[in-house]
Amino acid sequence: MATVLSVSGSPSASSRTSRLLRHLDKRLAAQGHDVIPLDVRTIPAEALLGADFRHPAIVEATELFARADGIVIGTPVYKASYSGVLKALLDLLPQYALTGKTVLPLATGGSVAHVLAIDYALRPVLNSMGAAHIVQGWFTLDKHLTAHDDGSLTVAPDATEALDQVVDQFSAALGRTPLLAVAG
Repeated sequence: MATVLSVSGSPSASSRTSRLLRHLDKRLAAQGHDVIPLDVRTIPAEALLGADFRHPAIVEATELFARADGIVIGTPVYKASYSGVLKALLDLLPQYALTGKTVLPLATGGSVAHVLAIDYALRPVLNSMGAAHIVQGWFTLDKHLTAHDDGSLTVAPDATEALDQVVDQFSAALGRTPLLAVAG
């Protein structure tokens, strides 16, 4: 099947966003995809904040994006936008790093007041980076995600159904060749 890069843009080691992505990675892997997790917070701060394009961690992240057929990008929403660490990484990737890629944007947050962050903050950046197809994203309320001490996550039943649907749509989109990718 496809190679999927699953990117967590959370700065927190105990993040519900990261746990949600790792939870969804299992579904994608069960569907036959090769899933590669990337937690942006593990990239050295001096490389991200110093815009060190030659730092080995930035070079490796750039190569992971290039190698992937599809990208899942998850972020907590802060002040109606995606996280600063995610922005720092996206700023260091080549201008058209998402060309030919299918992308699934996901966000988590404490209030439905931030639900539009996917469409008004994240989607335009992904589009400007050349994504061939950005599938319908999904916003999950923090209250629907229960983190456990063992690192696992329980997703509320209502949220599970919606998340399964967007992940399955993303998976199906990976099986198709977007016309824009062929036209180049």
